[in-house]
Amino acid sequence: MKVAIYSRVFEQEQRDDISRLLQQLRDNGITPVLYSDFYAQIRGFVPFETEPELFSQPSDLSDAYDCLISLGGDGTLLDTVILVRDKNIPLLGINFGRLGFLASIGREELESAVASLVNRTYVADERTLLHLDSNTPIFGETPYALNELAIQKQDTSSMIKIHTYLNGEFLNTYWADGLIVATPTGSTGYSLSCNGPIVFPDSGSFVITPVAPHNLNVRPLIVPDNNVISFEVEGRADTFLCTLDSRKEIVPTDVQIAVKKEDFSIRLVRLNENNFLQTLRNKLSWGLDRRN
Repeated sequence: MKVAIYSRVFEQEQRDDISRLLQQLRDNGITPVLYSDFYAQIRGFVPFETEPELFSQPSDLSDAYDCLISLGGDGTLLDTVILVRDKNIPLLGINFGRLGFLASIGREELESAVASLVNRTYVADERTLLHLDSNTPIFGETPYALNELAIQKQDTSSMIKIHTYLNGEFLNTYWADGLIVATPTGSTGYSLSCNGPIVFPDSGSFVITPVAPHNLNVRPLIVPDNNVISFEVEGRADTFLCTLDSRKEIVPTDVQIAVKKEDFSIRLVRLNENNFLQTLRNKLSWGLDRRN
């Protein structure tokens, strides 16, 4: 059994947990393959009897890997989506960050997580992605996102007009600081902070959420994910900001972009006892009332 391990940065307070995870993997006959940049950070702090196997780019990963473990917060886990691409490798997020909504497995659950991998008692939830098309290539070989696409004005510019279409039919012109198209997974992220609704991961939908709209009658909208959503952007500036999850590009306003459901999906690992409702309650304090 082989697993890849990825993390952005190493902090010394994580040393014991990382050592414990690696030891648990080795004790259970699992070969850990470390992201090369991460290994360079930990090699002087975490003991290794022999040099571990390393990977450094998406082409180093294959379906021979049983899982990719992300050590960090939700942003770190979003990085791994770009690494695994369409290889169907399950992603297991161990929360070394703050909220840990996607990376929902706590440090105290390391042993349980490894046991679930060994015994294959985990649940791998299918999560849909969105795909970005444009008349000028942007975002290179990875024009997709697990959470959301966001169209935004740049810091110093005034609000923008975003003409939006569903399957070519005019929907609305948003006068706003920006517009978010979120997957069900992304509905609990940036979209939620802009008053977008929470939708269940298997709902088969997109959420269109305006950012600071200059219209009192504009509200978030849920549409089926078999729609193609296209945009034309106007503004006083010649460019706007386009983001896919945590990646961003400066895009000229004459570029036309469209969003659709990606052809492949991502599998997120959770332990059997965890589910979406429990994560809502534990991470976002859903239904919390001091009277109860």
